[in-house]
Amino acid sequence: MNVRLHPGRLLLALAVALPAGLAHAQSSDATPTFIRQDAFAGASGETVYGVICRGCHMADGGGATGAGSYPALRGNPALTGSAYVAITVLQGRGGMPGFGEMLSDEQVAGVVEYVRHHLGNDFPGAITAEEVARLR
Repeated sequence: MNVRLHPGRLLLALAVALPAGLAHAQSSDATPTFIRQDAFAGASGETVYGVICRGCHMADGGGATGAGSYPALRGNPALTGSAYVAITVLQGRGGMPGFGEMLSDEQVAGVVEYVRHHLGNDFPGAITAEEVARLR
């Protein structure tokens, strides 16, 4: 007897057959991606980086290549100009979406300062929330 399973039913059968602990063990080190909106409203630049940017640009800012190409932020000379970085965060660039509607001026300034002064970077200068507001 030749039995054929629909691909969707095959996936369901496999999911049911896998031990529940296995799925948990595979994702146990995943970073929580859901933060209460009221808690995120005052998030620091480091927190914004960890929640939004780290998934593509990596924890160390080294970037990644795979399903897409995500530029390294560590040692990237494009980060020299704080306005360039702020506009990129606000409006997006290339395949990166803009986050201007999601982040406050303070959060944009904070994440710009974080990537310019952490991740192995120490670019001169700073950007304020007022400057970010003018760039919007």
